[in-house]
Amino acid sequence: MDRLENFLRKYNVFFLVIIILLAVFFRLYQLTTIPPGLYPDEAMNGNNAIEALGDGSINSFLQNAKVFYPENNGREGLFINIQALSIKLFGNEPWALRLVSAIFGVFTVLGLYFLAKELFKKESVALLASFFLATSFWHINFSRIGFRAIMAPFFLVWSFWLLWKIIDKLGLGHPVSKLAWTLDVQVILSGLIFGLGLHSYIAYRAAPLLLIPPFLILLKKKSFKPMLLFLIGAAISAAPLLFYFYNNPQDFFGRTAQVSIFSLNSPVFELAKNILKTAGMFFVAGDMNWRHNLAGAPQLWWPLSALFLIGLIFSLKTNFKQTPNFNPPAGGQNLFLWTWLIVMLLPVVISSEGLPHALRAIITIIPVMIFCALGLAWLIEKIILQIDKLALKFPESPKQVSRIKKELLVLLFVFLITVSIQAYRQYFIQWAGSPNIYYAFNENYRELGSCVKLSSKDKKKYVIINADGVKVRGIPMPSQTVMFITDTFSPEKQKEKNIFYALPENIDDFISEVKKEKNAQIFMLENDPLLRQKLSDSIPGLFSLADSGILIQEKENE
Repeated sequence: MDRLENFLRKYNVFFLVIIILLAVFFRLYQLTTIPPGLYPDEAMNGNNAIEALGDGSINSFLQNAKVFYPENNGREGLFINIQALSIKLFGNEPWALRLVSAIFGVFTVLGLYFLAKELFKKESVALLASFFLATSFWHINFSRIGFRAIMAPFFLVWSFWLLWKIIDKLGLGHPVSKLAWTLDVQVILSGLIFGLGLHSYIAYRAAPLLLIPPFLILLKKKSFKPMLLFLIGAAISAAPLLFYFYNNPQDFFGRTAQVSIFSLNSPVFELAKNILKTAGMFFVAGDMNWRHNLAGAPQLWWPLSALFLIGLIFSLKTNFKQTPNFNPPAGGQNLFLWTWLIVMLLPVVISSEGLPHALRAIITIIPVMIFCALGLAWLIEKIILQIDKLALKFPESPKQVSRIKKELLVLLFVFLITVSIQAYRQYFIQWAGSPNIYYAFNENYRELGSCVKLSSKDKKKYVIINADGVKVRGIPMPSQTVMFITDTFSPEKQKEKNIFYALPENIDDFISEVKKEKNAQIFMLENDPLLRQKLSDSIPGLFSLADSGILIQEKENE
């Protein structure tokens, strides 16, 4: 094992570059077309981002950007504000929203390498963990969707890498006088990054519990200053959001209360059921939502599920007994990983909505991938021990033993290549090739938005939002996709571009208004033959554009 570690350490930069290139490929390849469409939740982010940009100047952005956007059940503002910069650079394109997620995804892969290496001092564990994350369908998928949850693992992995690095330095007897100021800077930076994570996703609010293992070690070392500086840094970066919640407590509890099992009649039974479903998502059946997963497939490919289980068992064993060569980490690193896994699954299991839920559980992907890496590293260690025993048993056959080592090394690389191929196949062929993806991301809404956008500015255009959803400024959420594509979120933009939105419940008033127009186009968000017929019967001169492929009715009065 030591020879393998030395080899990996010698070429670690080469292997890490390969892994990062893989991560970049899986997250950027065909990003302009996969996923298709634009889900209304993504579009809502985009519309808020466009509104934050204002007139495009820095001053306008600073005035309009929000720390929290209360619409659509409320969302922390950091991700949306970063998306605004992407829109500023690339325009209001769906891929511009998703590019931000891809960037966070790639840098999370890099951060995991450093964190795993700091925790376990093993090049093999660090490289394997980052490789498994780079090729994880679970992480690839959310790195290509414009949801803010992808930021949560990023902030945790970089914050805790710095924190454990500080703990390591404090434990190695470095001259404190020489390191004092650099340690102070590192620990404040670690706290700042951790606090920024509160601006990422609602599940992150459980993350302060992850500080228990490292803080216990610092307490044992009587190192109070790093804890204080960390908390100061975290408080500084979290302060704007905490101040907002202090003034708007309803936004802090809103979404959590809506999906909590404690609002149900049998919360204990629901909790037990949710724990089973959530545990099963790694081995048996994963998220059924096509937007989140290859519906029903476990979040881990079956060989990785086995490695994950081996890693969990190995981690438990090393808490009680040290193996001869693969020593457990000093301190509370194992406890830290278990705390991360269990604590960050709590927001998932106490939810009453759509379990197993890959999106809410994405914050646990870091310990999951490290456990997978530990499992494979343990297997490699056991195999090497057996080969060493063979070498002692058959000293007259050194060439055969050497050949077995080479063959097993080739087998390892074949396995890793197979994992990469499986990731490509699962995402770009099985998932992206499924017709379910078209509807999961509302490609029909995006197509409709593009059709409205290309229509003549001289004609008045009406989009009937005949789909249900949470209302945003009086209009159901499904409208957000068309609004983003046409850049008509605000009433001012709607008037400027001659695009207006109507609701089925106001259809009679709508018909009366359209009758007064000389020419107009009417678009329907969803196919509704009855509504279509009513419009045709009620509005003189209305006819359909049958060759458009979009539900349009165009009126041309003489």
